[in-house]
Amino acid sequence: MRIQEKVVVTCAVTGAIHTPSMSPYLPVTPEQIALSALDAAAAGAAILHVHARDPITGKPDQSVEGFAPILALLKGKTSAVINITTGGSPFMQVAERVRPAKPELASLNMGSFNFGLFPMLDRYTEFRFAWEREALERSRDLIFRNTFQDIEYVMAQCREQKTRFEFECYDVGHLYNLAHFLDRGLVHTPLFIQTIFGILGGIGTHPKMWKQCGTPRIGSSERTTSGPCLAQVRAR
Repeated sequence: MRIQEKVVVTCAVTGAIHTPSMSPYLPVTPEQIALSALDAAAAGAAILHVHARDPITGKPDQSVEGFAPILALLKGKTSAVINITTGGSPFMQVAERVRPAKPELASLNMGSFNFGLFPMLDRYTEFRFAWEREALERSRDLIFRNTFQDIEYVMAQCREQKTRFEFECYDVGHLYNLAHFLDRGLVHTPLFIQTIFGILGGIGTHPKMWKQCGTPRIGSSERTTSGPCLAQVRAR
């Protein structure tokens, strides 16, 4: 009988991809986001992946002021790890994305790629706010920029606080980028990797690809061993 391995459950409460018109249940205000996070922790989530939004329009907000009321509502009310995004929104530059992210854990995107959200225009035709349709349409010509320089910048900004990272990998090449930073000694094991499937421009959700990815083992030279690696899978 196979022994059940321990599982770390992460909940990304609101993210930055979906827009308010897609669901009335999407948390957008600090109170809604914090309540959803606490509910997730009560249901078993060990990590709360936090994004902020404009409380009126629901547009992603990567300002310190946007995160402050959410974190204040969470403080002292949960033992879950707070994971603040440095991905923000693919329309933002890295300097904006990293501003609020100096916590115990932060997400870190491991490579640039096309970020196509425009197919959702086939599913949703009516929007409450002008920015929603505009953002989806603009993603036809959108590269989510995460260059080697950008990645090093985030690492440097968070180094003083000894922030650990959840490495977000949207494609196979991103795993090799992470291996590069491991070779240089800029990241250390155990690695916490999140493989994200289903974004147009990244890796797909085909079963064969899932089987090949399995639990990534990243290391120097042959990229197979060199320390433990915690893998998490998320499908969009």
